[in-house]
Amino acid sequence: MKQRVLAVVLGIALVTGCHHHGPKGGPPPMPAPPPAAPATPPPAPEPPPSREIAPVEDEYSRLKKMASDEIERMGLLSEIHFDYDRADIREADRQILTKNADALKKFDFIRVTIEGHCDERGTVEYNLALGERRAKAAYDYLVSLGVAPDRLKTVSYGKEVPLCQQSSEDCWARNRRDHFAVTGKTR
Repeated sequence: MKQRVLAVVLGIALVTGCHHHGPKGGPPPMPAPPPAAPATPPPAPEPPPSREIAPVEDEYSRLKKMASDEIERMGLLSEIHFDYDRADIREADRQILTKNADALKKFDFIRVTIEGHCDERGTVEYNLALGERRAKAAYDYLVSLGVAPDRLKTVSYGKEVPLCQQSSEDCWARNRRDHFAVTGKTR
């Protein structure tokens, strides 16, 4: 009898387990539709009304409008210095003169006076002559680099316009110089 009950239970289990009822929860989900083509984007908003903005002025035009003394105060051109009792241009000063020449060629309307200066040692006459040789050496070098000679002039102040008043080597070295003064414009 036990075998019979066991056979009935197994039979019910087999019949119940093999019976197919279909998927639970209804039909399978539908695949997602392909994405729709994007709609034409709305036009960009109008830019806000602009204020009148002056165009950026280039350096050439800006300097051309400036007075000569304003350009001089800018320090566009650098000074060079000399050894005691010499008018030879030193190697480091050649580089300074090259930069000065580049600036003068870029701003082709500037006129410059090359001022030759000396320290306090020596006579007035000697220092005036030495200052002139120093100014002429810088003039010649600038012309050799392509600066138009009619835009340059020289003057010697000798020892009459010192930067420094002390009687020391440091002070004397500062006074032995050529100063490049912007003194006018060609047009």
